[in-house]
Amino acid sequence: MAFEHYKTPLLARKRFIRRQLRYTGFSLIILSLSLGLGTIGYKVFGHLAWIDALLNASMILTGMGPVDRLETTGGKLFSSFYALFSGIAFLTFAGVLFAPVYHRFLHKLHLHIADR
Repeated sequence: MAFEHYKTPLLARKRFIRRQLRYTGFSLIILSLSLGLGTIGYKVFGHLAWIDALLNASMILTGMGPVDRLETTGGKLFSSFYALFSGIAFLTFAGVLFAPVYHRFLHKLHLHIADR
């Protein structure tokens, strides 16, 4: 049959959970670094208080938009570049987080097709 090479058994649940936890850790690292970069950038270039810098970075990173109006040119430029970066960073975070689940789903689907 054409699907003979797809007959590799599905990864055991315990190993799958371990893999998912590892990928969750990777995605949290991506999220933390992105949020840290944004917080420091808003603090330095936007001259915001730490909590306000964190709030703005969080809102931009999740695609909800800025909270505080920035008055400095440096703050406005940083906010522009951080918004562009955040679009990619958040998609990367989500992709890494859900990659093992999606892979398992496709593998299970191939096993089902191969059994026909």
